[in-house]
Formats: sequence, C-alpha cells, structure tokens
Amino acid sequence: MKLSGGVEWALHCCVVLTAASRPVPAARLAELHDVSPSYLAKQMQALSRAGLVRSVQGKTGGYVLTRPAAEIALLDVVQAVDGPEPAFVCTEIRQRGPLATPPEKCTRPCPVARAMGAAEAAWRASLAGTTVADLVATVEDESGPDALPGVGSWLTAGPDGDARGGVTGGRGAGGA
Repeated sequence: MKLSGGVEWALHCCVVLTAASRPVPAARLAELHDVSPSYLAKQMQALSRAGLVRSVQGKTGGYVLTRPAAEIALLDVVQAVDGPEPAFVCTEIRQRGPLATPPEKCTRPCPVARAMGAAEAAWRASLAGTTVADLVATVEDESGPDALPGVGSWLTAGPDGDARGGVTGGRGAGGA
C-alpha cells in the first residue's frame, strides 16, 4: 500500500503532541520536523477535520490531541490524511478483451481482487490495532525516557530557548 508523505508527517506530529504541555503551533511542528509550514498545516487541518486534533486560538494557541493517544489508531490518521477509500479497486479486467468472461459468470470477485482485498483488510486491521500510544512507547523504548520530554520542552520553548515565552508547545514525542 502506498501512502502519501502527509501520513508520515501527521503520525509524527501526533506522537510529539503527546509530550507538549501546551498547544503547539503548526509552524513549530514544521520547524521540528524540517518540513514546509504550509505543507504541515495542510496535514494538521486534515487531522482537525477528522477530530483527532483541535486548534486552540490565541497568542499561546496551536494544536492539541482531542483524546488520549491510546484512543487514536494509526488507521484514524491514515484515513484522515489519505481518505478511507480502498487502495485497490477492481475494474473487472476479466470481463474485457477477446476472451472476456461474461458478467453472469462473474458471481464473485476474481482471485486478484480477493487477494488484494485480503491484503488490504490485514493492513487496515494492523493499523487499527496500533495506536499513537504504541508509537510513543516504542520511541521511549528505543530513544530513552528523556527523548519525548526533551521534545516537549523544545516545543514549548520560545525562539530564544525560554520555555516561558514565545512559541508554545503541545504534547509531543521526540525521536518520532
């Protein structure tokens, strides 16, 4: 299954939002991940439309998760960014050409469609069974318990490194 790059950015943002103590502006998330602010803003808007994050307005505004990370499946993020449409769509090729199978003989999906459908179902089940909290736990296991708090501190620090002012943070996960 091919996913857009926006899915990767959105997942990373969900992970790092778990470590921030305040809302995180999209521009700060973009800076953290070294990606275009306008591109990242588009992904954050998709997450917002799906109800996974919400935007907080004001001087200390930005994005926050709308529910605990354990309640956000990776499939939720994938569908928010790339949509719920299936990756494979059968076009009934077997009913075309000089040796076409008549439609009345096509009483069930062809073997190709069945195999692709089974693969997609397994892929979606895997994503549905993995949460942002699972990613956070993996980051903590692989990068250490200080990684995410370090990112959270960076996200909430102002441009001069002062954690009390400037750009605000959210709940994030470093190393993500």
